[in-house]
Amino acid sequence: MSRCAQAAAVAATVPAAGVGNVGLRPPMVPRQASFFPPPVPNPFVQQTQIGSARRVQIFLLGIILLPIRVLLVALILLLAWPFAAISTVCCPEKLTHPVTGWRRKITQTALKFLGRAMFFSMGFIVSVKGRIASPLEAPVFVAAPHSTFFDGIACVVAGLPSMVSRNENAQVPLIGRMLRAVQPILVSRVDPDSRKNTINEIIKRTTSGGEWPQILVFPEGTCTNRSCLITFKPGAFIPGVPVQPVLLRYPNKLDTVTWTWQGYTFIQLCMLTFCQLFTKVEVEFMPVQVPNDEEKNDPVLFANKVRNVMAEALGIPVTDHTYEDCRLMISAGQLTLPMEAGLVEFTKISRKLKLDWDGVRKQLDEYASIASSSKGGRIGIDEFAKYLKLPVSDVLRQLFALFDRNHDGSIDFREYVIGLAVLCNPANTEEIIQVAFKLFDVDEDGYITEEEFSTILQASLGVPDLDVSGLFKEIAQGDSISYEEFKSFALRHPEYAKIFTTYLDLQTCHVFSLPKEVQTTPSIASNKVSPEKHEESASDKKDD
Repeated sequence: MSRCAQAAAVAATVPAAGVGNVGLRPPMVPRQASFFPPPVPNPFVQQTQIGSARRVQIFLLGIILLPIRVLLVALILLLAWPFAAISTVCCPEKLTHPVTGWRRKITQTALKFLGRAMFFSMGFIVSVKGRIASPLEAPVFVAAPHSTFFDGIACVVAGLPSMVSRNENAQVPLIGRMLRAVQPILVSRVDPDSRKNTINEIIKRTTSGGEWPQILVFPEGTCTNRSCLITFKPGAFIPGVPVQPVLLRYPNKLDTVTWTWQGYTFIQLCMLTFCQLFTKVEVEFMPVQVPNDEEKNDPVLFANKVRNVMAEALGIPVTDHTYEDCRLMISAGQLTLPMEAGLVEFTKISRKLKLDWDGVRKQLDEYASIASSSKGGRIGIDEFAKYLKLPVSDVLRQLFALFDRNHDGSIDFREYVIGLAVLCNPANTEEIIQVAFKLFDVDEDGYITEEEFSTILQASLGVPDLDVSGLFKEIAQGDSISYEEFKSFALRHPEYAKIFTTYLDLQTCHVFSLPKEVQTTPSIASNKVSPEKHEESASDKKDD
């Protein structure tokens, strides 16, 4: 007989024994260090506080500087357009061969000068540290942290290398022509083969021996507030060629450049930045990182190594947040939850727990249905009990404590996802469901009546006046619950499986603390739990 069946047999003969005794509880599930909360809770928000004196200063400077700088930027863009047109004339949108000869020499020189002039006219004072590697030394630049559209400064300083950009950007009037002049790798959102084609194009260019220009990549894939380095996407590291890390810093007293998912808009940031007397930016070219044989075969390993080197130089931590966390954050906001509720460090969670985007997004809907009534978008013990249609009992507190990984008395979405994957789904097996059904089916007729359902739940939770009619009606399609109905409900709500196994563990702890002669008595007299006859149970025990 299995451990679950033995514990169920004991539970049937010793109803609610030991449930209220905290000292007999089984040990808590050990916490994996890899699932600890990230050092930076939300890298996708930026709250810039502007005082009254600063507002007056911005207004006064803006009266003079804003119109002048807007006119200068427009003038420089108009001057740059003819050079960009010469560089791209008679060239297809997606290049098959690099632009070479006089067109490249003339246009690149002119565009680099105009690019520096444009950022200077915006008020940027750029300081460059380190040596820029040649195309043969490092075919790829990886720039981080990526926090604003002004990060294009790195492209100008690096000598206008190629960039990976959306295909739609190349269609924008004026700006699209400038983008095409740097021979970008264009990505299509509608082409299912776009990712594969992009990787193949990166490999072709980086292994061309300097024939193509270098490639500049922002491996984070989205903007953050520069408080950490989030997960690096492996695209730039797949070719297995040397890369040169590029660090970006904006050491200003007032941050007017950070462009995150929560914060100032594009227009607001442009106006705030143009109204500053000057804006400082530092671009540091670090030593080239050469992959070893293992890193050449494992781009994720190489990406993590480069990220750690860059984070150490910046003095900031690393987290496993990704663009998918941004999508979850937006979804949380649409579900009337705090936007940060959707942050789970998707890369780590999906890799370790074998979860996909659709599954986690569905769990966010379930979490919102529980937490929407609570303040702060977190689940307390009362919301947990209300969702499960059960009273607050010792067994429920035990399960809640397993979900509550940081022991703050509430469950956030990250803890909810981990709890379902680590605690509930493994417990929700066919064997557990069968044992639970047999425990409820007291008369062994293959159906659970409301009286049987109520009797067992009242005993297991230690609440004699428990009303379970609401939960019973949710499971049953008629006056009783069949095994298929019971199984279907259990698979949709794995939390109940963990409640059941927690109850069995509590009963086992109680019985194993009794004298041996008491422990062995009920092991053969558990016909209410298992329909097998006594002789079969005895035979099973001999086999064990």
